[in-house]
Amino acid sequence: MLRLSSSVFALISAVVSAPYAFAEDVAFDDSRTIIVTGASDGYLASNSITATKTDTPLIDIPQTINVVTREQLDDQAHHSLADILRYVPGTTVGQGEGNRDQITLRGQNTTADFFLDGVRDDVQYYRGLYNIERVEILKGPYALIFGRGGGGGIINRVQKAPLSDDFIYAGQASVNSFGAYDVSADFNAPLNASTAVRMNAVYESLDNHRDFVVGERYAWNPYLAFRLNDSWRLGLSYEYVNDARTTDRGIPSVATGAGQPNRPLIGFRDQFFGVPGVNRTRLEAHIAKLRLDGQLASNLNFSGTMLYGDYDKIYVNVYANGAATAQNGMVALAAYSDPTQRENVIAQANVVWDIETGALAHKILVGAEYGDQQSANRRLNGTLSNATFGLANPVFPTVSFHTLARDSVSDVKFFSAYVQDQMSVGEHIDVVAGLRYDSFDISGADLLPAIDRPFARNDEKISPRLGLIFKPQESMSLYGSYSQSFLPRSGDQFLVLTVTQQNLAPEKFTNFEIGAKWDVQPNLNLTLAVFQLDRSNATTPDPANPLSSINIGKTRTQGIELAATGRVTSQWQVHGGYSYQDAVLAGNNTVRLAQVPKHQASLWNRYEFSDAFAAGVGIIHQSSQYAAIRTSATTTKLPAFTRVDAALYYDVSDRFQLQLNVENLFDTAYYSDAHNNNNISTGAPINGRFTVRAKF
Repeated sequence: MLRLSSSVFALISAVVSAPYAFAEDVAFDDSRTIIVTGASDGYLASNSITATKTDTPLIDIPQTINVVTREQLDDQAHHSLADILRYVPGTTVGQGEGNRDQITLRGQNTTADFFLDGVRDDVQYYRGLYNIERVEILKGPYALIFGRGGGGGIINRVQKAPLSDDFIYAGQASVNSFGAYDVSADFNAPLNASTAVRMNAVYESLDNHRDFVVGERYAWNPYLAFRLNDSWRLGLSYEYVNDARTTDRGIPSVATGAGQPNRPLIGFRDQFFGVPGVNRTRLEAHIAKLRLDGQLASNLNFSGTMLYGDYDKIYVNVYANGAATAQNGMVALAAYSDPTQRENVIAQANVVWDIETGALAHKILVGAEYGDQQSANRRLNGTLSNATFGLANPVFPTVSFHTLARDSVSDVKFFSAYVQDQMSVGEHIDVVAGLRYDSFDISGADLLPAIDRPFARNDEKISPRLGLIFKPQESMSLYGSYSQSFLPRSGDQFLVLTVTQQNLAPEKFTNFEIGAKWDVQPNLNLTLAVFQLDRSNATTPDPANPLSSINIGKTRTQGIELAATGRVTSQWQVHGGYSYQDAVLAGNNTVRLAQVPKHQASLWNRYEFSDAFAAGVGIIHQSSQYAAIRTSATTTKLPAFTRVDAALYYDVSDRFQLQLNVENLFDTAYYSDAHNNNNISTGAPINGRFTVRAKF
């Protein structure tokens, strides 16, 4: 286990003893909850604390935000972030090498832009949903609120919180047609007038259509909350996660002809290109969160969060290392083992001040953030008994791991200070303006004997945000916004900093966006956004060697997003949208960014035929996309697809519900995502999931 310096423990002591020491803004509703993190009605969320660190209606936030509520998570039987994001246009899911969440937002690929209640959650793993109240997808650079990274946006999970006046005994169990099953429980109890506890737990047995790809995950999360007095609340949460599963990089590509893009290998949807029993990933995580929220005066509030995370992970990969030589030819294989340890301590402190200066009303946020993230990573390349795999007569090789290819340690310390003013100019105009200062300091060493050198770099950046909102009526807003973010050269995971990278400026993200939000009726919202996102000093994984990066200059993503969420009628709920994205190398439209389809559309519907019976139907369409950055005519191209899903719901009683979800109702053959040109995931055939829920 990595050990943090004594200064970090001093910081912990300061946070516990002084409410000024850290904060994330939250709201309170004394009639029901001890800690509240956002309101919703069915599929429609009305506000967000995450986007501005103040409790702000979504209609008053000048950037695109998609929210998936707990009701929708349950209705669609989502079990992963990938499940959710397939129904969020403008967002594509990456394969993540079969061991982590990986996404592309507005053309920007990331493994680290994930947050838990607004606090950085950037370790590479699969995030669960069993203890989550809702998921927020924020589009565009958000450095003012979140700091480094987040060039295309961020994903924030909002945790279930204790309730002060309600006993909950709830559970569910489900099984799907591949044999995967899960059981989970949600327990809440007020212990007295000022204390409540909530416990969530889950066990999942994993299985799917792929040969030899199985696993299991279990986790539990007790959360204790206290009302210290009329003005102060304290929450303490601990989560344990144990996740073990098969590492699966899918299938390779195959050439289609001279000058034509490669395509996914057809006819091998279920074929495993690893080695059974060798391909595996294992994560054990301990995540503790301390929250303190209170009121200093009638117009002055603080709130705060400290997060400690200890993560121990290993993944072992045998995978296709090139395109198939022919439809029934040979596929090159490669292998490596990759253990990682990470220890995070992150603390935030925010003050929110509501004041008026003449005709202007201000909501001023002043905040600070400190973090210490220590990492250790090794990579051992594997030696295969046979480095090729014959498609006509598949035989799995044996493998051993002896060749050390990477051995590095790093320590990242960062400090941020920021100020934001949400200013109302009369009844019709709002301005959101702010600046953030970031100091990002990385030090470490590449311990590989052939290199054996220390590395270090410090970056100091100022990130602005400016938004103008015009509200011709209370239910409608028109906005324009400008925001920036940056990414240091050590990348998402701080694994290496070469001599060349040490001398390069951070990557820079600049977003311009105009849009409109309209509450057509109190529980139905429509949104429109037009944006341009420029990335300068850009790098991307080298298609010929994904372990290294290549500099490509400046990229540009231009697009349009439309969304509709809420109740069309009292019986009919919808959540859907459309996005158009054109993501290219600036000045050279033939170089296209990876995993950015030009067109995406999705629509999920739930219709209630009676108090007891309802049905759901959803459709996803995605146009073709390149598996890696298109630098040649033969770059692998994933074909377009359309998938239809459906669901039936039956409430046996107020406390007992039966649910059937069918994915890929018409058994469409498709390729859902990729890691690079030669690691492509195959979409699952038609499959069903039966769920039983009970609540007391």
